[in-house]
Amino acid sequence: MLKFICYPKCTTCQKAKKWLDDNKIEYEVRDIKLDNPTLEELTEWYKKSGLPLKKFFNTSGLLYKSLELKDKLPTMTDEEMLNLLSTDGMLVKRPLLIGQDFVLVGFKEAEWKEKLNP
Repeated sequence: MLKFICYPKCTTCQKAKKWLDDNKIEYEVRDIKLDNPTLEELTEWYKKSGLPLKKFFNTSGLLYKSLELKDKLPTMTDEEMLNLLSTDGMLVKRPLLIGQDFVLVGFKEAEWKEKLNP
């Protein structure tokens, strides 16, 4: 079963959820604000995604901006970034779609279509 990790008020998450529903793809929903990803989950997802860790940050979020992470991330280690991400779900880019052997970060319809073959 796919895990759909989102923030319900996020319009991109709403679009992604509608796309999953329209394509009759089953998933379980997890609210990232109420159920923050753990350090272990984030580490696993990062490794599975094949993406640079910076891609896991919600760069348009208020918390990201207030912590001035744009300037800090380049000098942080992966361990520091993962620890920081695990402190608050609002720092994490969303939606996340977690499958057996893949992790999709953010909603890009073409990428989701290619991975899920609806």
